[in-house]
Amino acid sequence: MTKSQCHEVIRGHQNDPPVQMIPIAEELGISVFRVKGWPDEVSGQIIRDPKDGGSRGYAINTNAGHAVTRRRFTIAHEIAHFVLHRHLIGDGIQDDALYRSGIGSPLEAEANRLAADILMPWHLVRGAIRGGSESVETLARRFHVSRSAMSIRLGVPWEGIETRVDE
Repeated sequence: MTKSQCHEVIRGHQNDPPVQMIPIAEELGISVFRVKGWPDEVSGQIIRDPKDGGSRGYAINTNAGHAVTRRRFTIAHEIAHFVLHRHLIGDGIQDDALYRSGIGSPLEAEANRLAADILMPWHLVRGAIRGGSESVETLARRFHVSRSAMSIRLGVPWEGIETRVDE
């Protein structure tokens, strides 16, 4: 599957907020699992897994102890690694698996940008704002992301207060 085909799959799921991560992963051929007992600083990983991976032989593991909004971002982030950095994904036995803290920051930043594009595509964000969603908190609830993720997406500060956004 090419990058272009992956982006086409993603766009096909970006019709309404919240964008659903599991159906995107499944259509890309990736299985998604929640793992109990991981330390809090580990959010997720994507690995090659011929046995339990999806139809393409990849699996995303997320930290079951994290909030659902965090797990959604983690899944989007790992999908981004699949789209952008598939050649770097290992089998999870060695240190070559793409752990959130285990690879270089330029690749992580690139995956974070695509994750934001997947979860909070601009056409849906603008539509929600035009439809009356005027605060970071309201938009975050609508897109089922953290207030922090939405404030970063919008480029406005979030300090735990109701922050209005302008179109």
